[in-house]
Amino acid sequence: MQVSLTVEDRESIRALLDGGVQDVRTVLRALALQQLDRGHSTPAVGLLVGLAGKTVREIGQRYFSGGLKRALFDAPRPGKVPVLDAKQRQQVVALVCGPAPEGRARWTVRLLAEETVRREIVPGIGREAVRLLLQSHDLKPWREKNVVRRQAG
Repeated sequence: MQVSLTVEDRESIRALLDGGVQDVRTVLRALALQQLDRGHSTPAVGLLVGLAGKTVREIGQRYFSGGLKRALFDAPRPGKVPVLDAKQRQQVVALVCGPAPEGRARWTVRLLAEETVRREIVPGIGREAVRLLLQSHDLKPWREKNVVRRQAG
């Protein structure tokens, strides 16, 4: 595969390689493009850089189809959708800060998950999602000293 980099792309690769700490994948891809630009064959570049020939070919194809950024960097990945949005998180935190259910001394993670569904804050939620939310707010409602109580009078 023959790759001809533009002058700007050559300068960008040189700056990237001369710069500070970079992701290993990015450096290997930049080196592969640099070698392809110098006229080396795909298998030779693979041996020089330590990548499979198929990987070098894909880097070159990504350069042709999407430019330098597409060749050097991974596309963003969608990830998992959060179980709770900002409003729902606020409602759960408010629930934790309120009084415990009738007949209970304090909230537990299981009770919070059940109450969140019962109050239709969210259609369904697991205990782990509730636990992580509480942990991110440093809330421990099962510990008496972390619960704010209104004093009578």
